[in-house]
Amino acid sequence: MWKTVKLSIASLALALVIVMAGVVGHAIGDETTPTGNVSPVGAGDFQILDEIEQILEEDFVNPDALDHSQQRAGAIQGLIDSLGDPHTVYISPEDFATGIDIVSGAFEGIGAQVDQDPVTGEIVIVAPFRDSPAEKAGIVPGDVLVSVDGEPAAGWTVAEAVKRIRGRQGTKVMIGIRHSDGKEKEVLITRSTIVIPTVFAHEIEDSSGTPVENLAYIELQQFTDQTVDDLSKELKMVVDSGYEGIILDLRRNPGGGLDATVSVADMFLNQGIIITQVDRDGSETSFEARKGGEALDIPIVVLVGPGSASGSEVLAGALRDHDRATLIGEQTFGKGSVNHVRTLSDGGALYVTIARWKTPKGELIEGVGLAPDVKISATQEDTDAQRDVQLFAAIDFLQGDGTQTRQP
Repeated sequence: MWKTVKLSIASLALALVIVMAGVVGHAIGDETTPTGNVSPVGAGDFQILDEIEQILEEDFVNPDALDHSQQRAGAIQGLIDSLGDPHTVYISPEDFATGIDIVSGAFEGIGAQVDQDPVTGEIVIVAPFRDSPAEKAGIVPGDVLVSVDGEPAAGWTVAEAVKRIRGRQGTKVMIGIRHSDGKEKEVLITRSTIVIPTVFAHEIEDSSGTPVENLAYIELQQFTDQTVDDLSKELKMVVDSGYEGIILDLRRNPGGGLDATVSVADMFLNQGIIITQVDRDGSETSFEARKGGEALDIPIVVLVGPGSASGSEVLAGALRDHDRATLIGEQTFGKGSVNHVRTLSDGGALYVTIARWKTPKGELIEGVGLAPDVKISATQEDTDAQRDVQLFAAIDFLQGDGTQTRQP
């Protein structure tokens, strides 16, 4: 389970679900992840830590304050913090043993992905899963985690947030959040078993309430092996049924595995680069589309927003750069890291950033995201009225002559 490089922005296993595949980072692929104990490198350089610990043990004025486990955790976190990369994360033996993986499994939690804002350091909700306890409680993409069970979340890492929010089905947790308008509130959420959804297709209506019968709407919430199979079947049905366009909704998609992401992009592309991985030494590896695909010619609009991260940004960027789709919505999350897992001698693991990725035209999106071709933002009034103005814009674009002006 842990031998998969991820293209998701998961943060690790929260059963906030927050989990490691899907939210921190970013899965790129099904490359084999190095496992087993890591041999010490430059051990002498860190001998000073043992010396400091020994001196504190002998001399510190308040010996009751000495907690070896906390000292160790602090040293580990300090080492990671010095990297300035919120997506490289230490996973404790207890957390690693849970084996939660949003790419392939179910888990118990509230059903939301989180990540850490690289600028503010705050823990941010990337996206709640559809019909999850988090969504039903009113949590939306972009919400900032303020507290858990009354304990302030300021200064927490993703791992710390995950540890506090995770819990068994049926138990309750009080989550404090701050919306984008600055308003804060607490919501009591009952944890549940979360089954990761993949592909959703349903009928849609335009802004006047008229059913739209010539366009197919497909929402992708994750990139998994099941996503590939389900989407392939759905696209074949769409093409055989004579639909004139596809609205592909990635607004709540935090990513997944690279192989699945590439396979999905491949369904819409007949050739060309889908994604390029840039390693630490500057070497590049490109993943290219094969000949043929389920939906090579049908017009596409991709709906994107702050909840579109990592794998969904790969797909959106590839379709945009190859002129296969128009992006409508808001700026995407900006998760352009490649991560994998290295197991440690204590039974824990390190989720470490090993590379960056860029779009077919060479755009690096880490910390920036993709700008939509047509920018459409919902107002609070739209949200209160449950008016999906981005979907309406996509319908109008595909129903019209396709001449809406793209953002420069």
